[in-house]
Amino acid sequence: MEGAGPGHAWSRLSLEEDEEAEDPLDAMISRTGCAAQHRELQECMAERQDWRHCQAQVRAFGECMARRQRPEEPHRLDLRKEGKKPNK
Repeated sequence: MEGAGPGHAWSRLSLEEDEEAEDPLDAMISRTGCAAQHRELQECMAERQDWRHCQAQVRAFGECMARRQRPEEPHRLDLRKEGKKPNK
């Protein structure tokens, strides 16, 4: 059977367009600056088929993401410890 039957709203063109559109997760990871580590992890997973064999890549990606999630203004926390109010 060729083509979509009645009620199917997709076409070959829309599937090709979907494949070219950037995945939202990939876009988010790119914004963190950890895309290279994520790509290395994905490549290892594709090759080894077992995340347990990719621990170095898992750690590198996790550490990169953790660095990106730290507070942007650590001095504000230091001021609170000293009982001072941060400047706004």
